[in-house]
Amino acid sequence: MKILNIATYKFITLTGLEVCRESFYQQCQLLALKGTILLGEEGINLNLSGLAENINAFKKYLNEDRRFSDLSFRESYSETISFKRLKVKIKKEIITINHPGIHPEQTRAPSVSPEMLKRWLDEKREVMLLDTRNDFEINHGTFQGAVNLHLQHFSEFPAAMKSLPADKPIVMFCTGGIRCEKAALALLNEGFPEVYQLEGGILNYFSKVGDGHYQGECFVFDERVAVKSN
Repeated sequence: MKILNIATYKFITLTGLEVCRESFYQQCQLLALKGTILLGEEGINLNLSGLAENINAFKKYLNEDRRFSDLSFRESYSETISFKRLKVKIKKEIITINHPGIHPEQTRAPSVSPEMLKRWLDEKREVMLLDTRNDFEINHGTFQGAVNLHLQHFSEFPAAMKSLPADKPIVMFCTGGIRCEKAALALLNEGFPEVYQLEGGILNYFSKVGDGHYQGECFVFDERVAVKSN
């Protein structure tokens, strides 16, 4: 399998978005990459697929820009390119929550590593696992015992979170971590005392520790539909 799929994001105050969008688009076209790059004043959200050598060339290109030199990538391989087309867009939010006062480019909620979360679950530690994804994603798989808020869109999270109890630590998760960056801050702003986000999301958990305590597959937003831990 020579096709490499990468996903990453970074919350950072960005300017010159039009120049950045055009530069990214041209570079991806040159390297025959497909996928989606979202740019906004709050940062970047990137999912790309292509020949491994071309993906690595694009990563080197990103590393030459100090704003993106510290990106951490979730990687997986496939037999075919996982997207049909290339889209590079400028948006108001790189992940939409529609909640005023949430600024992940300025501050970040505490996180827990995949290794630590697995240890907590092995020890049966008293925590609430909170799935911040949408219903159709959760139908493909989730952590055992995780709370499902039955969202149709992530923008529904601020209203749905008000029904959650605050009597135990909350560990929230999503596919790659980006939704939890905003959801965790929303919970903290609401007064929840102990909130953690799973570092790198389900994909990072699969990569670091496998699928222990997870049932099913992880839905991904490309032609593969869902992936297993292997």
